[in-house]
Parts: sequence; structure tokens; C-alpha cells
Amino acid sequence: MDPVPRTRPQADPSRLTIGELSARSGVAPSALRFYEKLGLIHSTRTGGNQRRYDRTELRRVAFIRISAQVGVPLETIKEALASLPANRTPTKADWARLSAGWRTHLDEQIKLLERLRDTLTGCIGCGCLSLKSCNLVNTDDRLATKGPGPVILTRP
Repeated sequence: MDPVPRTRPQADPSRLTIGELSARSGVAPSALRFYEKLGLIHSTRTGGNQRRYDRTELRRVAFIRISAQVGVPLETIKEALASLPANRTPTKADWARLSAGWRTHLDEQIKLLERLRDTLTGCIGCGCLSLKSCNLVNTDDRLATKGPGPVILTRP
């Protein structure tokens, strides 16, 4: 008696493994699992408990990645994605609406980067007093009363 040939079920081309999503998005599998844990992206599970991502999750990952790269906190990204209808990725109109709300934050980030660029070689108000100019700008660490960290940069 000839054995019955066994064929593997055909993979759904609209579903991606975590490796495929990682390769396509440029985001490490560990980061994808973290995003999923935070509820930023979603997967289904196979009978063998393997993650499968809808191809539309690529757009969500790209949205998360670029938002995080410009300094938008993951919690803010999560709130933005949660404001979308369930199981729908951001459209161009959604991105315009969501990013408009981030404009103030982005403008603040730009100003901070400009201050960093322009003052990093001098005293930044960290309290170290190790540079000659720090003794002039921050004599006796008087900037400590303005708070912790590099107060000249963060609290101009």
C-alpha cells in the first residue's frame, strides 16, 4: 500500500511570520514582540502557537518606527493608534490628523537639538564645574536651584 502523500497547508500570503515582518520592516523581532506586548501591533496565533501578522501591520510598524525616531513617546503613539477604528491602519488623513497634534512636541525637540548643537562645547548647566567656562557660568553650582540635569539646555 502506498503511503498517502502529505502536503503542508498553503501559507496565507497576506499573513507574515515574525521573521518576515522583521525583515520587511527593519525592526528586530524582540522589538516587534515588545510592540505587541504594549498593544501597538496585533497578531494571531497558528495551531502551533506561532505569531502571524496581517500584512497591514507593516504600515503600523512603519508608523511606530518613524514616530519614535522623531521623539514621540511610545505611550503617545499607542494613544494615537488606539484612536483609530479597530483593526485599521493609519491612512494619509489619519497621519495628518495625528501628526498635527505632535507638532508642538516636535518643535520643542527641534529647539532642544539646536540648543545642544550651539552650546554643547560650553557649559550646559550639569553641575560638574569641570570646564573653565562652567566656573564662570555656573559659579558654585548655583544652577542646581533650577533643577537636576543640564538645566541650561533643558530649561533655557
